[in-house]
Formats: sequence, C-alpha cells, structure tokens
Amino acid sequence: MINLPILYHTDGCHLCEEAMALLQQCQVEYKLVDIISDEYLVALFGTYIPVLENEKGQFLNWPFVHSEIKAFLAV
Repeated sequence: MINLPILYHTDGCHLCEEAMALLQQCQVEYKLVDIISDEYLVALFGTYIPVLENEKGQFLNWPFVHSEIKAFLAV
C-alpha cells in the first residue's frame, strides 16, 4: 500500500486551494483531510493550514513552493 502525503485543509480556505493547485502542478498525489471534523486537528493545525504531512510524519507549513514540496516529499 502506498502512503500518500496528506494535505490538512478546510473548506473555504483560499490558501488551501492555492496549496492544492501547487500539488497538482507538481503532479503529486495526495490525500485531503478536512480538520474541521476533528477537535484535535483543529487545535493542532487551526491557524497553520494548509499543512502537508509526508510519509515520515513530518509537517510542512504554508507557505511553500514547488521546490520545497519536491524536497519535502523526497525525504
């Protein structure tokens, strides 16, 4: 089973939409997790979304660019 990177987001977040567009431009497959339905995720990421998590459980906070995404996911 392939572990996809996770993009933590919430609906209506324009920064999250920008992050999704960047991931698509980088041709990265990812899983979306909306933080709004989980109190823990809201407490953890509420003011930081969008946040990208790699397969090692590391986090990349917004803002990020193409080169940072590629390097972060190559770890």
